[in-house]
Amino acid sequence: MKWLIHVRIRHAILALRIIFFNKFLGMKIHPSVRISLKAKLDYTNPKGINIDEGTYIAFGAVLLTHDMSRNLSKPIFIGKNCFIGGNAIILPGVIVGDSVVVGSGSVVTKNIPSNCIVGGNPAKIIRTNIKTKSLGILV
Repeated sequence: MKWLIHVRIRHAILALRIIFFNKFLGMKIHPSVRISLKAKLDYTNPKGINIDEGTYIAFGAVLLTHDMSRNLSKPIFIGKNCFIGGNAIILPGVIVGDSVVVGSGSVVTKNIPSNCIVGGNPAKIIRTNIKTKSLGILV
């Protein structure tokens, strides 16, 4: 029974975190998105983070909207039903299409089309024509 209370508290914290991101930082994150507490979102340009419904951001993933070495600030867009793996990095200006799975530890430097799996450094398309449901689960 204790684990059920723990799970409910965790879900409440995650929901409040998304409300904070949207209301106070100006991010555009759909309420159905799940973001790990260990994921890192860029607070330098928070209005540049846009995440659509049904997406899951795993532990240690980093979403960057700025690059201080080039004085660059560009928004990132992540589509519906995506899965961003643990310790993956999404760089400024990247658009990730709908139903995309980004492998753990990948560095996404360029736009990713919908319905594919990417991985590596820099991320390359591994498989195309995939289908995912909510939270990036393969169908």
